[in-house]
Amino acid sequence: MLADIFAKEVDFFSIGTNDLIQYTMAVDRMNEKVAHLYSQYDPAVLRSIKKIVDSAHENGIWAGICGEAAADKILLPLWVGFGLDELSMSPGSILRIKGQIQGLTKSTCEELVKKAFTLSTAKEVEETLKNFK
Repeated sequence: MLADIFAKEVDFFSIGTNDLIQYTMAVDRMNEKVAHLYSQYDPAVLRSIKKIVDSAHENGIWAGICGEAAADKILLPLWVGFGLDELSMSPGSILRIKGQIQGLTKSTCEELVKKAFTLSTAKEVEETLKNFK
């Protein structure tokens, strides 16, 4: 929430998606009673990430993302559209993600971001991203 202020004081942002999702959604993904509510496609989570990236770039620093969402092939076009500078993932995911990135254009991904930000539920976002070609 204070990324615009913090960006003036740090050299970069590295966004840990697992914790960000857990704290944004108030859901422990390891708690079987509420784990079904945990979603990396939730509009609140995605808008938080976009705000962090924008705040970083407005202050001349880079923003990266780590956690399970970084290597999510469905979310990758959003990461490109957000202008993320770095994706941190397990070595086994790198070639797949690199190949997918090569097939994307920034302008198309930016249009997808605009569309995704009109949606109000994680399910709507996920379906829209799954249908992106």
